[in-house]
Amino acid sequence: MARFGIETATALGIANPALKRVARLIKRDHDRALTLWESNIREARLLAALTAEPQKLTLETARQWAGDFNSWEIVDSVADLFVAARLEALLLPEFAADNREFVRRAGFSMIAVSAVHLKKEPDETIIAWLPLIEAHAGDERNFVKKAVNWALRQTGKRSACCHGPALSLAQALAVRQDRTARWIGKDAVRELTSSAVLKRLGFQPQSE
Repeated sequence: MARFGIETATALGIANPALKRVARLIKRDHDRALTLWESNIREARLLAALTAEPQKLTLETARQWAGDFNSWEIVDSVADLFVAARLEALLLPEFAADNREFVRRAGFSMIAVSAVHLKKEPDETIIAWLPLIEAHAGDERNFVKKAVNWALRQTGKRSACCHGPALSLAQALAVRQDRTARWIGKDAVRELTSSAVLKRLGFQPQSE
C-alpha cells in the first residue's frame, strides 16, 4: 500500500475487495459509520465511507471528516459519499479553495465522481466547474494535480456537450509554461482525443 502512496500508519492490511464484501454484509448504519470513522483506523474509515447513510450526512460531519483526510485513498472513497449525499454544490468549491493537500484533492475528486455518477444533473452543472480546474491546474502537489487531471478527463468524457469545453481547456493548459498545468493538459488531450472516447461520444475519430 505504501508504494501506492496510501497512508499505512493505522492500517490493518485488509484488502479493499474484502472490505467491500464486509460493507455489503453489514449494510448501512450511520451511527456505526460515525463511530468507525472516529477509530482512526484505515479500514474502519473506508467502511465508514461505504456504509454511512448519505441522507443523514451533515455538512458539519463532512467538514470534520475532511479535516481528518491523510490519504488519497480515503479521500476518493469519501468523495463518493459526499456526492451521494448531494453536498457537492457547497463543498466542492470550498474544498478546492482549501490549501490543505487532501482537502483540495477532495474537491476535484468530487468533480470526477459527479461527472460520472450524477447522470440526471444537467451538463451545464459539470461544465461550470471547469474554471476551478483551470484555477488550480498549477498546484504541483502530486495528489492534487492527479485529481485535477482526473476531474478534467472525466468531465470531457461525460457527454458530447461536456467534451468540447473540457478539451478546449485541456488544450489551453497543454501549452502553458507551468509544468504542472502542461502535464495535466497534455494528458487530458491525449485521452479526450483518443479513438475510444470520440467513438463513445458519437464523434468521428480523427484520422491518423
